[in-house]
Amino acid sequence: MSRNAEKSFKTMLSKYLLIGIMVSFVSTLSAQENKQTVNNVQAVILQPAITEADIASYYPDKYPVTCWENFNVKNDFYQSPYQISIFSPKNAEDSARLWSQTKSIFAYGFGVIGFMSLLPEDISNWDQEEGIYNKWIDNVSAGPVWDRDTGPLNLIGHPYFGGVYYQVARKSGYRQWDAFVYSALMSTFYWEYGIEAFAEIPSIQDLVITPVLGWAYGEWAFTTEMDIRANGETVFGSTILGRTALILLDPVDTISVGVNNLFGKEIIKAGTGYVRVKNVAIGPNGATENQIQFNVSLQLGDGSNYSPKKHHHVSRGKDPVDTSIIGISYGFGQVVLDDYWQVEDDTVSEYSLGLYFSKKFSARVSYSKAKVVDIVSGNQQSYENYSLDGQYYFNEQHRLRPYLTSGFGEMMWQKNDELKTFQVNIGPGIHYKISNKFALQVDWRHYYSTNQKTSESNIAARLVYLLGDGEG
Repeated sequence: MSRNAEKSFKTMLSKYLLIGIMVSFVSTLSAQENKQTVNNVQAVILQPAITEADIASYYPDKYPVTCWENFNVKNDFYQSPYQISIFSPKNAEDSARLWSQTKSIFAYGFGVIGFMSLLPEDISNWDQEEGIYNKWIDNVSAGPVWDRDTGPLNLIGHPYFGGVYYQVARKSGYRQWDAFVYSALMSTFYWEYGIEAFAEIPSIQDLVITPVLGWAYGEWAFTTEMDIRANGETVFGSTILGRTALILLDPVDTISVGVNNLFGKEIIKAGTGYVRVKNVAIGPNGATENQIQFNVSLQLGDGSNYSPKKHHHVSRGKDPVDTSIIGISYGFGQVVLDDYWQVEDDTVSEYSLGLYFSKKFSARVSYSKAKVVDIVSGNQQSYENYSLDGQYYFNEQHRLRPYLTSGFGEMMWQKNDELKTFQVNIGPGIHYKISNKFALQVDWRHYYSTNQKTSESNIAARLVYLLGDGEG
């Protein structure tokens, strides 16, 4: 598939997502009008009226949302801080809501794929002879690769959707770590090796950036939504800004609300509105009849009857695993290249994104780049190095901590996938804690190519910034 086809795919996918949000927005606005007309609680087509008890028993209030911080979690639960509860909830997590939302996400995505496969080739830009399934097989088999997407797409678009996945689990009562694991699974298997693989080869950056920075954005979006709801769904005193913000903060829930409102029942475990038939008494002699009863209420987030008075602000828990373990770094170094490459050594700039699990262990994806000079021609060549590395720290109770780093990755020339070589690396380093949020690292790494039999070295210094509260 051509690059234009890939862009067309992304554009069309965005359009259908936008359509879904618009449908949801229109349906919720209609619901709001109905809600105002019928005294904020109910509209009943035939008497008698639905009571508050009827509503509560049939469609329980979902606000405040199920929230991990409000659970009574035993202290010994955190003795294994990185245990995973996604597949086996151990507390009061709402696994039914998580599964329902997951199915809806798959339905939205693959519904678009199915629809596009039926379109003429001049519209979808898909090669009908090759077939979309064969294209998916080719892309999956070829990946993952270091992609050339723009900075805004990699650093804004992917974290945004990673945050959308994250909130599905977070708002189902799962802790931050479980929500991150869920986001990582969805971004990897649903998106990179699922939907997007129909258009392009899976991306190395996206496999890391989407869930990790999505965790940071998703947690911010989650707490921001709760604050907006606590403020009567207003932003700067405006309900329009408030509702728009709620749509942008969690589009999956917004679409779910729209689907439920349009169909008049809770098809997806979020949203509001239902239609039911109830047997009611119609006279003093005990006669009864079936009556249709219709209830609509507006909720732009999870959907349900909402009252700011019922909102319980998210309390900050004692979970040791939160966004504070996410670390971003930037630095400079010197690369010493093997004579095999016939280029001069040069200064490199380096970026990394990692998870600092404890004072003893961290893992990161590192990326270095430079413009090196070809010894023979005198021309500049683009040099890149990216790797997945783990670090083991000694003397962990002190500010100055030596460490060992090791990992694997690839070196690439001229930004060409055909000119890359696999490498393993190992080396020592020093970590100095400046404050809870900042640290300085200096390390030396030796790289060895298993196929070219070449050796390179890189010495680099970087400033690390930890999100959240940083290192405690």
